[in-house]
Amino acid sequence: MRALIAKRVDSGTPDTDEIRDLAEAAGYEVVGEVTQTRRADPALQLGEGKASELARKAEFADVTTVIFDNRLGPYQTYNLGQLLPDGVEVIDRFTLILEIFGQRAQTRKAQLQVELAELRYELPRVEAKVSLAKRDEHPGFMGLGEYDESRERDIKARISRIRDELAQIEQTEEQRRERRRASGFDLVALAGYTNAGKSTLLRQLADDLEVEENEGLHPDLEATAESEDQLFTTLGTTTRRATVGSRDVLLTDTVGFVSDLPHWLVESFKSTLDSVYRADLVLLVVDVSERVDEIHEKLVTSHDTLYERNEAPIVTVLNKTDRVSEAELEEKMEALSALAPNPVAVSAHEGANVDALLERIDAELPDWEEERLMVPMTDETMSLVSWIHDNAHVEDVTYGDDDVLISFEARPAVVSRARDRAGELGAAAAESA
Repeated sequence: MRALIAKRVDSGTPDTDEIRDLAEAAGYEVVGEVTQTRRADPALQLGEGKASELARKAEFADVTTVIFDNRLGPYQTYNLGQLLPDGVEVIDRFTLILEIFGQRAQTRKAQLQVELAELRYELPRVEAKVSLAKRDEHPGFMGLGEYDESRERDIKARISRIRDELAQIEQTEEQRRERRRASGFDLVALAGYTNAGKSTLLRQLADDLEVEENEGLHPDLEATAESEDQLFTTLGTTTRRATVGSRDVLLTDTVGFVSDLPHWLVESFKSTLDSVYRADLVLLVVDVSERVDEIHEKLVTSHDTLYERNEAPIVTVLNKTDRVSEAELEEKMEALSALAPNPVAVSAHEGANVDALLERIDAELPDWEEERLMVPMTDETMSLVSWIHDNAHVEDVTYGDDDVLISFEARPAVVSRARDRAGELGAAAAESA
């Protein structure tokens, strides 16, 4: 598929790097671009002369698609389609993103979220057609399509059903998260923009464990996470186990943020972002090789997204230090100090300074509690001792004739469960005495 990129900005120089990356991630071959700096034209997005230039280039380059890095209304899409050669499709960045999401959606949750986003994108366009048809009493007004009010009702009904199913999935995942915490796992989420290197960093931090070794307890753990230089290689979430000091940690890599996403699109993927919102710690991964103004803008947007519902501490990770000099790194850290006051600089590609990041993760995660339990010696006692070994850091176990003294430290949830089980053993021993 051959594509032509188009972008208009109100001021400054149009940057087409991200829309090109998005197009290539969707499988398009980008063969040219048309850009313009001016106010948006209500009818064509671009000015009339520039739109004509776009049509000529599309014909000359024999493209199948014109991809706008601007949001197009249904009226603009129709008008541009009339200018372009027959058979050339016009899409905007949000249609392109949804196309990528659709290609990458493998799980039921991801597929539902993609469909929800597509429907939420289509709904206002259908509502516009209905409104125009009612206003002008002409079903085919301006070629925007047949008046079909039933389609509007169908979309709204489907959106409601998808939300209900996603709510059930979210409830199941929240129960799984709580079981993991009760089993002694801290939950760490990797967030950030696409191509920041989250998947590569996950591979550096995670233990080299195969899925089968964790399958019984955590069926969704992945043995590997892709680290290709592409946008949206991680659409769903990828979770792997890591050892951080004496802690067992589950690291989750989530879908990357993208610039200028509308609220409705972010909201459609709220279920995926719950992995970030419900974590014990968030690693906000940033590509430090980008321009400082770009990093600043992305940090601001990321903070707006994360702080809306997230209560966990956030550690900014400046990744790709292998692409910048020490002087440039120091300069950028100084310039970004207000948004990232104490970042950790790493190279996930080379593994540089990853140990320092692991130490920081250990320091930022919730404190563990120390506990000493005296448990009567019964048939079930060794099962409890084994469970504590699996879910806590055991300092000492002293065996007496009639009891066992266990000293350990663990997450508060694990300490609480150990106390409950010790109490049950004590009560059962008292009854049998």
